[in-house]
Amino acid sequence: MDSILDKAYIAENFRKQGHALIDMMADYLAEATSDKEEIQAIPWQSPEEQLSYWQQDFSKPKVSDPLELFKDVMDHSIQVHRKRYLGHQTTPTLPVTVLSAAFTALLNQGMGVYEMGMVGNTLEKVLTEHLAQKLGYSKEASGFITSGGSLGNLTALLAARAVATDIWQSGYENGKQLAVLVSEEAHYCIDRAARIMGLGAAGIIKVPINARFQMRTELLEEYYQQALSEGKQVISVIGCAGSTSTGSYDDLKAIAAFSKKYNLWFHVDGAHGAPAAFSPTYKHLMAGIEEADSVVVDYHKMMMTPSLSTALIFKRGGDAYKTFSQRAQYLWTDQNTEEWYNGGKRSFECTKAMSALNVYTIFRMYGDGIFKENIERLYGLAVSFAEKIKANKSLDLAYEPQCNIVCFRFTATERDLSKINLAIRQQLLEEGRFYIVQTVLNGELYLRVSVMNPLSTEQEFQELLIAVEEKAHLILSAKDVGVDV
Repeated sequence: MDSILDKAYIAENFRKQGHALIDMMADYLAEATSDKEEIQAIPWQSPEEQLSYWQQDFSKPKVSDPLELFKDVMDHSIQVHRKRYLGHQTTPTLPVTVLSAAFTALLNQGMGVYEMGMVGNTLEKVLTEHLAQKLGYSKEASGFITSGGSLGNLTALLAARAVATDIWQSGYENGKQLAVLVSEEAHYCIDRAARIMGLGAAGIIKVPINARFQMRTELLEEYYQQALSEGKQVISVIGCAGSTSTGSYDDLKAIAAFSKKYNLWFHVDGAHGAPAAFSPTYKHLMAGIEEADSVVVDYHKMMMTPSLSTALIFKRGGDAYKTFSQRAQYLWTDQNTEEWYNGGKRSFECTKAMSALNVYTIFRMYGDGIFKENIERLYGLAVSFAEKIKANKSLDLAYEPQCNIVCFRFTATERDLSKINLAIRQQLLEEGRFYIVQTVLNGELYLRVSVMNPLSTEQEFQELLIAVEEKAHLILSAKDVGVDV
């Protein structure tokens, strides 16, 4: 057999390579909680170093076994399963979802039309309706799964526009200015979605926040009336159920009441924090979410699922069909019928990965209980971490955390605090044992920790604070630390 293509499909080669890969990944998972000194959360290299390495690799002779390549990729990548990974809101995926993701790749189902995604479209209906029930919706609620919160939020705002206007069919009228009301702390994808929709900077009305980084809902009336006086048509008010920088939950009840008063579409970006619905302890944070016309929830953040997998839930399932209306006669005969099993009628995507299987597999193996445990463990660790920060006179806690995102900074110096903390973060990054990120709050730079790994313990957080102080003292005593402090 001389054909490269034919050889590529030999099942026995796949079997051998697959077994070896599973062994390698199992070893990686077994090491996840290791305290070996050489274990890093991030093997830091500069962008130029990474580019040079992979350019050289690309020019090498082809490999006969992909395991060497996969090992190389792992060694050069951030390690989200390490218990000292405390950075962005990326989940350490459950091991079983690694298997389901591989199986999904094998089946390679499309989702736009029923016969290409018979199981996938059906699982999406089952999963989103179950999630809707957990959020407190009636049985009228339904939705679908899309590729990420950015796409989910954009689709929800397009639905809001479709309810309020005829722009999808008729286009924008000259001089028409649509607008949305949103917290200053909303994820940047909301701003981006509004601009994609043609609202421009003037159509993104950012409502100030309070000391806990929540929308000041008492200002909604003022900002709404100001928008009307400027000739703007507000189509939606957007609340955060776990804002990105701080994890703060807006007062969703107040936003719901305001939206109802003026018949405005109420959307909630619950990408990070909405899974608190699975926890009796933390569910109160989302009071009022059941009044939202639409909600975005990332399975790939707090629900331990591979990226990307985002549920978009509509309070009235039929609203999902108002977003897109166009002919695609090679897929379906009538665009105007509401067919949940033809995913392309409600989503941007046609050929979409069957990510629902990853989520469904978790539910079938572990049930709702695993999400409850994950939320309560991670949120609980954040509370105890915040207490450690408050007990340290060299550190300042930015706010009392409502979820598993904690922001703090080193303050035991008269020098520029933002520059000092930036230098601390950079040294931690280059050392690689811990991975944390940074954010800017009220114009000042803070260190930001997302407690995403249920394998992390209080010991790692104590070690992190020790490391932060050690780096700070080194920076303050050094003349040249690579950052002007």
